[in-house]
Amino acid sequence: MHAIETKRLILTRAAPADAAALARYSARNVDHLTRWEPARPEGYYSETAWHNRLTAYAPDIRAGRYLPLVLRFRDRPEVVGTANLSNIVRGVFQACHLGYAIDAEQEGQGVMSEALRAVLDHAFGAMSLNRVMANYLPENMRSAALLARLEFEREGYAKRYLKVAGAWRDHVLTAKLAPQPEDRADQTETPGAVGA
Repeated sequence: MHAIETKRLILTRAAPADAAALARYSARNVDHLTRWEPARPEGYYSETAWHNRLTAYAPDIRAGRYLPLVLRFRDRPEVVGTANLSNIVRGVFQACHLGYAIDAEQEGQGVMSEALRAVLDHAFGAMSLNRVMANYLPENMRSAALLARLEFEREGYAKRYLKVAGAWRDHVLTAKLAPQPEDRADQTETPGAVGA
Protein backbone atom coordinates (compact mmCIF):
# COMPACT_ATOMS: atom_id res chain seq x y z
CA MET A 1 0.00 0.00 0.00
CA HIS A 2 1.25 3.47 -0.89
CA ALA A 3 1.17 6.23 1.71
CA ILE A 4 -2.04 8.23 1.97
CA GLU A 5 -1.23 11.92 1.80
CA THR A 6 -3.22 15.00 2.76
CA LYS A 7 -2.33 18.68 2.88
CA ARG A 8 -0.57 18.32 6.24
CA LEU A 9 -0.25 14.59 6.86
CA ILE A 10 1.25 11.34 5.66
CA LEU A 11 -0.55 8.16 6.70
CA THR A 12 1.38 4.92 6.38
CA ARG A 13 0.55 1.34 7.23
CA ALA A 14 1.85 0.61 10.72
CA ALA A 15 4.80 -1.78 10.73
CA PRO A 16 7.22 -3.17 13.34
CA ALA A 17 9.63 -0.37 12.36
CA ASP A 18 7.10 2.11 13.83
CA ALA A 19 7.23 0.49 17.29
CA ALA A 20 9.55 3.07 18.88
CA ALA A 21 7.55 6.02 17.52
CA LEU A 22 4.28 4.42 18.66
CA ALA A 23 5.72 3.79 22.13
CA ARG A 24 6.65 7.49 22.40
CA TYR A 25 3.19 8.50 21.16
CA SER A 26 1.55 6.19 23.72
CA ALA A 27 3.73 7.46 26.58
CA ARG A 28 2.74 11.07 25.78
CA ASN A 29 -0.95 10.20 25.60
CA VAL A 30 -1.59 7.42 28.09
CA ASP A 31 -3.71 9.60 30.41
CA HIS A 32 -5.49 11.20 27.46
CA LEU A 33 -6.52 7.89 25.86
CA THR A 34 -7.07 5.58 28.84
CA ARG A 35 -10.70 6.63 29.42
CA TRP A 36 -11.66 5.64 25.86
CA GLU A 37 -9.83 2.31 25.63
CA PRO A 38 -10.04 -1.17 27.16
CA ALA A 39 -7.93 -1.72 30.27
CA ARG A 40 -4.41 -2.57 29.14
CA PRO A 41 -1.91 -4.88 30.87
CA GLU A 42 1.37 -3.58 32.25
CA GLY A 43 3.86 -2.88 29.46
CA TYR A 44 1.19 -2.80 26.72
CA TYR A 45 2.53 0.46 25.29
CA SER A 46 6.23 -0.41 25.40
CA GLU A 47 8.31 -0.51 22.23
CA THR A 48 8.68 -4.29 22.55
CA ALA A 49 4.92 -4.77 22.96
CA TRP A 50 4.20 -2.55 19.94
CA HIS A 51 6.76 -4.47 17.89
CA ASN A 52 5.27 -7.81 18.90
CA ARG A 53 1.69 -6.71 18.16
CA LEU A 54 2.56 -5.28 14.76
CA THR A 55 4.45 -8.47 13.89
CA ALA A 56 1.47 -10.56 15.02
CA TYR A 57 -0.92 -8.44 12.90
CA ALA A 58 1.03 -9.21 9.72
CA PRO A 59 -1.11 -12.19 8.57
CA ASP A 60 -4.36 -10.22 8.97
CA ILE A 61 -2.81 -7.23 7.19
CA ARG A 62 -1.62 -9.41 4.30
CA ALA A 63 -5.03 -11.10 4.10
CA GLY A 64 -6.78 -7.71 3.91
CA ARG A 65 -8.65 -8.15 7.20
CA TYR A 66 -6.92 -5.29 9.04
CA LEU A 67 -5.34 -1.97 8.09
CA PRO A 68 -3.55 -0.12 10.92
CA LEU A 69 -2.27 3.34 10.02
CA VAL A 70 0.04 5.84 11.71
CA LEU A 71 -0.36 9.57 11.21
CA ARG A 72 2.57 11.95 10.92
CA PHE A 73 2.91 15.56 9.85
CA ARG A 74 4.79 15.85 6.57
CA ASP A 75 7.69 17.70 8.20
CA ARG A 76 7.98 15.69 11.47
CA PRO A 77 8.94 12.08 12.20
CA GLU A 78 6.81 11.64 15.33
CA VAL A 79 3.50 9.78 15.29
CA VAL A 80 0.63 12.16 16.13
CA GLY A 81 -2.25 9.72 15.78
CA THR A 82 -3.50 6.36 14.63
CA ALA A 83 -6.39 5.15 12.52
CA ASN A 84 -7.39 1.61 11.67
CA LEU A 85 -9.85 -0.29 9.58
CA SER A 86 -10.54 -3.54 11.40
CA ASN A 87 -12.85 -6.52 11.05
CA ILE A 88 -12.75 -6.05 7.28
CA VAL A 89 -15.27 -8.45 5.77
CA ARG A 90 -15.59 -9.03 2.04
CA GLY A 91 -18.16 -11.06 0.10
CA VAL A 92 -21.67 -9.64 0.24
CA PHE A 93 -20.86 -7.37 3.23
CA GLN A 94 -17.84 -5.28 2.09
CA ALA A 95 -17.60 -3.48 5.43
CA CYS A 96 -15.30 -2.70 8.34
CA HIS A 97 -14.99 -0.85 11.63
CA LEU A 98 -13.09 2.42 11.95
CA GLY A 99 -10.97 3.26 14.98
CA TYR A 100 -8.88 6.35 15.63
CA ALA A 101 -6.93 8.29 18.23
CA ILE A 102 -5.12 11.63 18.21
CA ASP A 103 -2.33 13.19 20.25
CA ALA A 104 -3.79 15.36 23.03
CA GLU A 105 -1.87 18.37 21.75
CA GLN A 106 -3.53 18.08 18.32
CA GLU A 107 -7.15 17.97 19.52
CA GLY A 108 -9.29 20.71 18.03
CA GLN A 109 -6.88 21.39 15.15
CA GLY A 110 -8.78 19.46 12.47
CA VAL A 111 -6.00 16.87 12.19
CA MET A 112 -8.17 13.81 12.73
CA SER A 113 -10.90 15.10 10.46
CA GLU A 114 -8.32 15.64 7.70
CA ALA A 115 -6.84 12.18 8.25
CA LEU A 116 -10.16 10.34 8.33
CA ARG A 117 -11.45 12.00 5.17
CA ALA A 118 -8.42 10.50 3.41
CA VAL A 119 -8.90 7.11 5.12
CA LEU A 120 -12.54 7.03 4.02
CA ASP A 121 -11.59 7.95 0.46
CA HIS A 122 -9.16 5.01 0.52
CA ALA A 123 -11.75 2.65 2.05
CA PHE A 124 -14.42 3.51 -0.51
CA GLY A 125 -12.01 3.95 -3.41
CA ALA A 126 -8.98 1.63 -3.51
CA MET A 127 -10.54 -0.90 -1.11
CA SER A 128 -14.03 -0.80 -2.68
CA LEU A 129 -15.79 -1.10 0.67
CA ASN A 130 -19.50 -0.33 0.91
CA ARG A 131 -19.83 0.47 4.63
CA VAL A 132 -17.55 1.85 7.33
CA MET A 133 -18.85 1.63 10.91
CA ALA A 134 -17.65 3.69 13.86
CA ASN A 135 -18.94 3.48 17.43
CA TYR A 136 -18.35 5.81 20.37
CA LEU A 137 -19.12 6.24 24.05
CA PRO A 138 -22.17 8.50 24.52
CA GLU A 139 -20.16 11.05 26.55
CA ASN A 140 -17.40 11.29 23.93
CA MET A 141 -18.70 14.48 22.37
CA ARG A 142 -15.54 15.04 20.33
CA SER A 143 -16.04 11.72 18.53
CA ALA A 144 -19.74 12.45 18.08
CA ALA A 145 -18.96 15.81 16.46
CA LEU A 146 -16.15 14.39 14.33
CA LEU A 147 -18.29 11.58 12.95
CA ALA A 148 -21.15 13.99 12.26
CA ARG A 149 -18.77 16.24 10.27
CA LEU A 150 -17.69 13.17 8.30
CA GLU A 151 -21.38 12.41 7.57
CA PHE A 152 -21.66 9.21 9.56
CA GLU A 153 -25.26 8.42 10.40
CA ARG A 154 -26.46 7.14 13.75
CA GLU A 155 -27.83 3.62 13.34
CA GLY A 156 -28.40 2.50 16.89
CA TYR A 157 -27.44 2.31 20.53
CA ALA A 158 -25.79 -0.82 21.93
CA LYS A 159 -25.97 -1.53 25.64
CA ARG A 160 -22.86 -3.00 27.30
CA TYR A 161 -21.16 -3.02 23.89
CA LEU A 162 -17.47 -2.97 24.89
CA LYS A 163 -15.49 -3.25 28.08
CA VAL A 164 -13.76 0.14 28.34
CA ALA A 165 -11.50 1.15 31.22
CA GLY A 166 -12.57 -2.00 33.08
CA ALA A 167 -16.37 -1.61 32.78
CA TRP A 168 -18.98 -2.68 30.22
CA ARG A 169 -20.05 0.49 28.42
CA ASP A 170 -22.89 1.44 26.09
CA HIS A 171 -21.96 2.78 22.64
CA VAL A 172 -23.61 4.83 19.94
CA LEU A 173 -23.44 2.97 16.62
CA THR A 174 -22.83 4.92 13.41
CA ALA A 175 -21.94 4.14 9.80
CA LYS A 176 -21.05 5.82 6.55
CA LEU A 177 -21.89 4.26 3.19
CA ALA A 178 -19.87 4.48 0.00
CA PRO A 179 -20.96 7.27 -2.32
CA GLN A 180 -23.16 5.94 -5.11
CA PRO A 181 -22.57 6.99 -8.72
CA GLU A 182 -25.31 9.13 -10.17
CA ASP A 183 -27.74 7.39 -12.48
CA ARG A 184 -26.60 9.08 -15.67
CA ALA A 185 -29.21 7.28 -17.80
CA ASP A 186 -31.92 9.56 -16.38
CA GLN A 187 -29.88 12.69 -17.04
CA THR A 188 -28.54 12.06 -20.56
CA GLU A 189 -30.51 13.13 -23.57
CA THR A 190 -30.09 11.31 -26.86
CA PRO A 191 -29.06 13.83 -29.56
CA GLY A 192 -31.88 14.48 -31.98
CA ALA A 193 -34.47 12.62 -29.87
CA VAL A 194 -36.19 15.71 -28.48
CA GLY A 195 -39.06 16.82 -30.68
CA ALA A 196 -38.39 14.09 -33.21
